[in-house]
Amino acid sequence: MAQRSEWSRRKFLGTSALGILSLTACGGQPAAPQVQVQVPQEVIDAAAQFRGGSMGSLSQKLYSEAANAAFDRSLQAFAQATGTTIQNDLVQGDSGDMVAKMDAEVKAGNARDLAFMSDSRFVGQLQNLGDLTDLTDVVEEMRGLYGEPATEATNYCVFDGRWYAIPYHFIASGMYLRKDWYQEKGIELKPTYSWEELRDNALEVSDPAKRRFGWGLTVNRSGDANGFIENVINTYGGAIADNTGQKVVFNSPETVEAVSFMGDIYTNPKYEPMRPPGIESWTDSSNNENWLAGILGLTLNQYSVYADSKTKGNPVYANTHPFNGAFGPAIDKPLAYGQSNSFVVFKGAKNPDLAKQVAKYMVSGSALLGVAKEAPCLVNPSWDKVWDSDPYYTSGDPAFGAIREQTRAPLPLTTSTGYSFPQPPSPGQQAVVAAYLLTDMMQAVIQGTRPADAVATAHERMVQIFEQQGYRQ
Repeated sequence: MAQRSEWSRRKFLGTSALGILSLTACGGQPAAPQVQVQVPQEVIDAAAQFRGGSMGSLSQKLYSEAANAAFDRSLQAFAQATGTTIQNDLVQGDSGDMVAKMDAEVKAGNARDLAFMSDSRFVGQLQNLGDLTDLTDVVEEMRGLYGEPATEATNYCVFDGRWYAIPYHFIASGMYLRKDWYQEKGIELKPTYSWEELRDNALEVSDPAKRRFGWGLTVNRSGDANGFIENVINTYGGAIADNTGQKVVFNSPETVEAVSFMGDIYTNPKYEPMRPPGIESWTDSSNNENWLAGILGLTLNQYSVYADSKTKGNPVYANTHPFNGAFGPAIDKPLAYGQSNSFVVFKGAKNPDLAKQVAKYMVSGSALLGVAKEAPCLVNPSWDKVWDSDPYYTSGDPAFGAIREQTRAPLPLTTSTGYSFPQPPSPGQQAVVAAYLLTDMMQAVIQGTRPADAVATAHERMVQIFEQQGYRQ
């Protein structure tokens, strides 16, 4: 769910050498953690030199308040066990100005030491701005302990053969449909569908009189809409940039075809029965709320909505069919490879070595397990051997098998038009998505602009952003 865009501050002051901790959640409510966080003795020993030291951390808000609180508990456990001070600030990844704020702090010399954020959305921009520290030595050490990270991380965290981010936890890409509605209509449940199938099935299962709306995907400004629009364009054979990530190639017949397909869903009276009221103005929280309310037949989301339905005992959980995504005319499989929330250490950090110790501690053991159990299937191991470290990851939910396979997906995936995904980290592409050019384009189509004209306008705006990032077009 989307959270407030302002940055909220929590201070964690560690004064005890205890390695086990249980706290209360925000607002004085009992946290009731499922996992008692333990700090291994070897971690305490490795951090002995930092006793009395302090560091600042930024955490991209997870779409689960319980998981945010669990992350905080793990940090506090480390701080108390090692006699250090950790100040953690939460930041909204969908605010549109996260990179600008972080860059300004680095340039002003008052950056936090450590942060975790979506590697696919933000790491490339920050590395291009010269804000990140080389972490190759830490990643290589972790490889010896935990095996290989998720395959997507080698695309988004590595620049010129060097690691500038440490994979923390894996977030799978997912789609969800109401299997009971499908079964009532005799529609087959499959591991994946084409976008056209999903559209047609959504119309068939819809019944506004029963508050059943088959289509739960918005194109309004939001992270979920960005993901949906870009995925459709890519599976139709279009792309924002070429395979170097440096040249805008958006204005293509394939992109126009994809935009026409999406625009028709939101403007054609034929599909009105499957569109829930107000879908054109949804935010990132809206599809979560409407899915959990039981009125949607299909949505696209990180596993946050799945986690919420499970942890809160919502009956929609038992009626959810999760699958890895949809395909289009240019590829016969979903472009589903997920992303990692990854740790970065900022240049100019006051205590970078302590930050590295915290990152190494957070990726496994009870520090990760506590967060994972509060957000089942949303927070998953990024490292191969961590998957085998606890029965929860191997048998805690039916969806774990498919999620782990995403971490191992052979990449890249190539469309018939020659674009390979995931593409190399592109600050230009990341900035384009963060500026909501894709959703603005779709809003223009809904308001009557011809798809070809809307695509051409978006292309021109993308060229400007790429050139601002230093890529001449």
